[in-house]
Amino acid sequence: MRWTIVLMAAWAVLAFLPGAVADDGGLEIATFEADVTPPLGAVLCHASVQPAKEIVDPLTARGIVLFAGGKPIVLCAVDWVTIENASHDAWREVLAEAVGTTPARVAVHTVHQHDTPGPDDSTEELLAKHGLSGGMCDVEWPREAMRRVAEAAREASKHRVRVTHLGMGKGKVEKVASNRRILGPDGKCVMKRLSSCRDEKVRAQPEGIIDPYVRLLTFFDGDRPLACLSYYATHPQSHYGKGGVSWDFVGMARQQREKAIAGAAQIHFNGAGGDIAAGKYNDGSPENRPVLAARLAAGMKAAWEDTKKVPVSAKDVGWKVVPVSLPVRDTIDEAELGKVLEDTKAPRRERLWAGRELAWLGRMRSGHKIDLAALSIGPAMILHMPGELCIEYQLAAQGMAPDRFVCMAAYGDDGPGYTPMKIAYSQGGYETTRVSRVAPEVEDVLMGGMRRLLGKGE
Repeated sequence: MRWTIVLMAAWAVLAFLPGAVADDGGLEIATFEADVTPPLGAVLCHASVQPAKEIVDPLTARGIVLFAGGKPIVLCAVDWVTIENASHDAWREVLAEAVGTTPARVAVHTVHQHDTPGPDDSTEELLAKHGLSGGMCDVEWPREAMRRVAEAAREASKHRVRVTHLGMGKGKVEKVASNRRILGPDGKCVMKRLSSCRDEKVRAQPEGIIDPYVRLLTFFDGDRPLACLSYYATHPQSHYGKGGVSWDFVGMARQQREKAIAGAAQIHFNGAGGDIAAGKYNDGSPENRPVLAARLAAGMKAAWEDTKKVPVSAKDVGWKVVPVSLPVRDTIDEAELGKVLEDTKAPRRERLWAGRELAWLGRMRSGHKIDLAALSIGPAMILHMPGELCIEYQLAAQGMAPDRFVCMAAYGDDGPGYTPMKIAYSQGGYETTRVSRVAPEVEDVLMGGMRRLLGKGE
């Protein structure tokens, strides 16, 4: 394929110099996995769905540790809906300590299945002061799970394996993703099509703007695949909300590929899927879950078959971080939210949401910055982004570096919530309602940060 020829010829010239971790020597990898399944009765999806009633699938945290002559780099994907604010900080800190690196060199993302937990220690601290501890998320067992993951990473780091080549491939995924925002002739959002949709008229609308490809990065020792990292942008729900803890169709697809490529760790990251879901192809019936899984697995298989290998070593690895301050929406009114939180007669759900918004406001007012990060390996680059990014960010990143194999992992620190483009706020739609805690100017901040990560100036 032409893009592969261009990449293989040009990657050395475009090597990611900022943040390079070694000038020679070998590149090594360790893979880790740990169970993060909640107990029965656990709070799921910020208490927006029923608590855990049964374990349909065990949940896992999976990742890699890269050793390239300097401090290690950790990439981790967790089968939870979100990890937010201080909880996200804690994950990066404990993983960093476990493998002997710094939190700035740790990327933690969630796959975003909804029948799963979403810890947020910042909100929990505030809610606890008002008698609402454990209302939005559980406290102790998620921390125990985090420590288990860190221990798995620590142990895995003792058994690192040589990396000689990196494989890059992409495969088209048919009849899974569709844009949730359906615009009318006046440019306003007139319909929404979420993870499932029973309205045939809405399902009949075009797919809209999506990224139809799953991208695959594979680390090899010679011809032996060690770890396959897949990236695909969509909400990963088929049906949910009844208390059945599940890794859903993305986990099923990942499991199928794990069986197909024996011995290689399969680690899946959600891309900028904030406004992408399976609604066009999913009426919410349980029977659709394995159907969607098979379609995604077919795309992953196509990406594997499309894979082209290039030799890599430690000198080809770069890591760059751009800390940013995200603008808070002016609809987050501290005084009004404070009244709701303190009102013991207010609906419990409203008090929980008030605490969540106030926690985010306080975090940004404190001067806290959120890291945008990029891992560069030869001609490939992975952008690590916060929030529920909408698909235009992913497409924009690819357009900024058409001569590179660009992957995106969103759903890092999900404190900001939904993160649409500026124009979406004037168009309306679910993604721009209360579920977004950032102002329209967030587009300028994130696009500028991505340009810097991609070496495209300020």
